[in-house]
Amino acid sequence: MIRWFARTGWRHLIGVLAVVVAVFPLVFVLSASLNPSGTLTGSNELFSDTTDAHYRELFDDPLHPFGKWFLNSMAVGLATAIGSVFLGACAGYAFSRFRFRGRKAGLTTLLLVQMFPQLLAYVALFLLLSGFDDVFPAIGLGSRLGLVMIYLGGALGVNTYLMKGFFDTVPRDLDEAARIDGASHAQVFFRIVLPLVAPVLAVVALLSFVATLNDFVIASLVLNDPDKQTLAVGLYHFISYGVGRNWGVFAAGVLIAALPVLVLFQFLQRFIVGGLTAGAVKN
Repeated sequence: MIRWFARTGWRHLIGVLAVVVAVFPLVFVLSASLNPSGTLTGSNELFSDTTDAHYRELFDDPLHPFGKWFLNSMAVGLATAIGSVFLGACAGYAFSRFRFRGRKAGLTTLLLVQMFPQLLAYVALFLLLSGFDDVFPAIGLGSRLGLVMIYLGGALGVNTYLMKGFFDTVPRDLDEAARIDGASHAQVFFRIVLPLVAPVLAVVALLSFVATLNDFVIASLVLNDPDKQTLAVGLYHFISYGVGRNWGVFAAGVLIAALPVLVLFQFLQRFIVGGLTAGAVKN
């Protein structure tokens, strides 16, 4: 027994401890969402008393339109994910396959821009969107489209680098063979190269969707209309007051908000490992 534990048993022990550490917060949040007291201290005794009142309150409260927040988050998240995949793939393919003046300078600039924290851009983004209100209100302050545009611009640099490394692993012989057969650059890109890099497309889509769903600072800066707010901003209202914080409703909303991420992760999980590692190796 001692010899078995010294060889492999300690790994099982560490695995069990890791599972407990990872699962306990989820169990505690689930208990808090079902606890009628609406407090965190009342949830210390897990599932001692349960009710579904918090889940019903999420959709019955006219002052906190959780359903609209959920739909807004899904719309913004999906639009950002699709846009990030398309723009990142186009930029990564261009830097990987084409040789043009300013290519190295462009890659260096993208790398340097990513070194500065996004906190430095918040004031500039607010002033920029405020100025758009008078020129093009559709992407001005308070618009969901303007929020999507900010997300797309912020993620373009890192997505370009990630996809470029992945495109570099695709042999150029495939491009040349397709062009000999009469294929254009667009046909090579959409019909030949993109299907081969599906893993990295899935990774970028998942990371963009999760980051958008979890973002609070930029979303609260742009969206000032309660009916247009996302889940991260809307749920904050349940616990933003010193008196009457309803942690039960907040916990229920958090659990529902996590469901789309779990579904998307399960749908794309077969691409995750390949998409995160293959781009780090060049031919």
